[in-house]
Amino acid sequence: MQVSDFDYDLPEELIAQFPVVERDHSRLLVLNRTYGQFKHQHFYDLPDYLSPGDTVVFNNTKVIPARLIGHKDGTGAKVEVFLLNRLENDRWEALVKPGRKLRPGTVVSFSDDLKCKILDITDFGGRIVQFIYDGIFEEILDRLGETPLPPYIRTRLDDKDRYQTIYAKEDGSAAAPTAGLHFTPELLTKLQTMGVNLAFVTLHVGLGTFRPVSVEDIESHVMHREYYSISPQAANIINETKRSGGRVIAIGTTSVRTLETAAGSDGVVEAKSGWTDIFIYPGYKFSVIDGVVTNFHLPKSTLLMLVSAFAGRDSVLAAYKEAVAQRYRFFSFGDAMLII
Repeated sequence: MQVSDFDYDLPEELIAQFPVVERDHSRLLVLNRTYGQFKHQHFYDLPDYLSPGDTVVFNNTKVIPARLIGHKDGTGAKVEVFLLNRLENDRWEALVKPGRKLRPGTVVSFSDDLKCKILDITDFGGRIVQFIYDGIFEEILDRLGETPLPPYIRTRLDDKDRYQTIYAKEDGSAAAPTAGLHFTPELLTKLQTMGVNLAFVTLHVGLGTFRPVSVEDIESHVMHREYYSISPQAANIINETKRSGGRVIAIGTTSVRTLETAAGSDGVVEAKSGWTDIFIYPGYKFSVIDGVVTNFHLPKSTLLMLVSAFAGRDSVLAAYKEAVAQRYRFFSFGDAMLII
């Protein structure tokens, strides 16, 4: 299977540069994966497609101000350190610019109270960095770091909370799980009132989620690992839903990857945490999910491949063609799809 099999034409003006004023007023394309049929709705119509006893699974990761701008000690050269995964003992996996200037042993200063030392070069061309600081690291990062936005968003985001879900809790992501951006407190309350269960898992979005596929044969693509966690409470809710005949609806591809990582061949989800590099593309057999809410993804991306694995490539590309024709908004701040 080739990367070109997942390409489509997208007019640049359909790439959303800002979120809608009210989160749940984005549009919702509903795709029936059995028949390949679709309907045009709004996100606030989502409860119409859910039933009592269903469970909706959210990724409660929180975007950190992961982009740090500093200067190389000795030369004063400007550099960027983009945090990906927190390791232990104040060490992080990171991307750096310019890489040629940041070899092991280099020290980068961001302020009087924050520096980092380059320890090693990773197999994906990033760096392992060790932070040296005076105070509380999270407070310093919040003061000095910038919230990263995807490169296709060229307008300034005045309210940085709009790049967070309303239920974001666990610090650690370099990017938002964007399918969750459409939810409001009122919508969550409505779901609970009608008897829909809410379960929260964590996957810290990093390079694995947004790294481009650089090989033509997709089976040769290697995902970068990302940290995930599923609590006993969440696992129990999901497993009881499956036992009772309810449906599990994942909010976003990161929730899908978390659940499928933690599930056995019998579909039972285990409460666990660790690192996942699962790559889901057509031919994959899903163990847990019965539906997914997702945004419209970049051409040739692993996210589009995952959605195609769930609903069928032809059906997904037909839905994308319809979304383009109907002037849906694409990517992180864009509209959404419900696939059931």
